[in-house]
Amino acid sequence: MDAIHAFEHLPHKTIERLSQYRRALLICLEEGKSHIFSHEIARIQHITPVQVRRDLMLIGYSGTLRKGYNIEQLIELIGEIIDSEEMIKVAVMGLGDLGHAILNYFNGKRSKLSIVAGFDVNPKKIGTVFNGVPCYPVEQIQEIINRENISIGIITVPAKQAPVTAGRLIKAGIKGILNYTPTPIQVPEDVYLEEYDMITTLEKLAFYVKLANDKNKL
Repeated sequence: MDAIHAFEHLPHKTIERLSQYRRALLICLEEGKSHIFSHEIARIQHITPVQVRRDLMLIGYSGTLRKGYNIEQLIELIGEIIDSEEMIKVAVMGLGDLGHAILNYFNGKRSKLSIVAGFDVNPKKIGTVFNGVPCYPVEQIQEIINRENISIGIITVPAKQAPVTAGRLIKAGIKGILNYTPTPIQVPEDVYLEEYDMITTLEKLAFYVKLANDKNKL
């Protein structure tokens, strides 16, 4: 059984944590560390050692009592589970400040994921290249997505334009959408959607800060 079918029923949160574990493990590897214990991973990720061990048990990996987990082996296994054998290509919809930040931060970070196209309505941006990624007019979405075999679209356009942008991506055959706007969008069942609302995240943080401040006043 290949990795895709063996792990297709992993919980979504486990997949998220595996990605986070790998980032932490790569840093540890660069620092010359060869093995790591669950409580060390837990401390880096701000979760419990029990959660780390549970996640790693789900993917069939165990360490030793004396040394813990082999970092290189664990990185390789997580890559086999998360990464595609073939390159998965990504497009960014909207090359404003957030779009630029995504291009600058992400490109080159993963060998099996690559941002290959950007789209915008600003004539001054169309035809230019940002961090190695060409910017196209939105009218060419269908053409470029088909030509480049793009599977994922990242939406960073103004909030009001998010539903229309999502519709264009879906019509062009995109199979995964990451929505960075606060406007909820609807997708068909065969399109995977992740929505990240920075305002909601900040309000959640503000709530917990308020609780902490209130406790300090008691």
